Amino acid sequence: MTRGAPPTLDTARLHLRLVALEDAEATSAMMTPAVSRWLAFWPLPYTVAMARERIATAREQAASGQALSLAITARGVVLGWIMLHRTREAPRTATLGYWLGEAHHRRGYLREAAGAVLPAAFDWFDLDRIQASAHPENAASFAVMRACGMTFRREEVIHAPARNRDEPVHVYAVDRDGFTPPSGTVRT
Repeated sequence: MTRGAPPTLDTARLHLRLVALEDAEATSAMMTPAVSRWLAFWPLPYTVAMARERIATAREQAASGQALSLAITARGVVLGWIMLHRTREAPRTATLGYWLGEAHHRRGYLREAAGAVLPAAFDWFDLDRIQASAHPENAASFAVMRACGMTFRREEVIHAPARNRDEPVHVYAVDRDGFTPPSGTVRT
């Protein structure tokens, strides 16, 4: 299933590493209404205690090979998270999720991070497919998906616990066979 320790990845501007308890305060502070509105599983208010609990769970899931939650950092500052979770229905498929704090939007960080994570995830999880979904109005998220080679697959309705309601999403995916890894990513 997984191969060794969770990957640590470096790009031209970013360092991606397994989330750590010391990321809890920054995570809580960045979860604002403008960020949470697009995230089905990140409610408001998002307390430091909630962040600590999520980080502890994320680390357990990484150890078991079920999920991988990486802090997106630059010069030691946490900018956001990028996550992959193996799906229950198809264990060789993982769902990609990501977010950045408001101060870090519109700089290409998510495209850069996702471009590094996808090839590592196919290898580390031994996946056949990676999928992602977003609210139909989240154009920025779809731009990240398309930049990673993902294509539209379907529309569905999911339950968003952050708002306790059902919401429509568009699902994009890329298969291992159709994925072209970006150049310039260093894996350590």
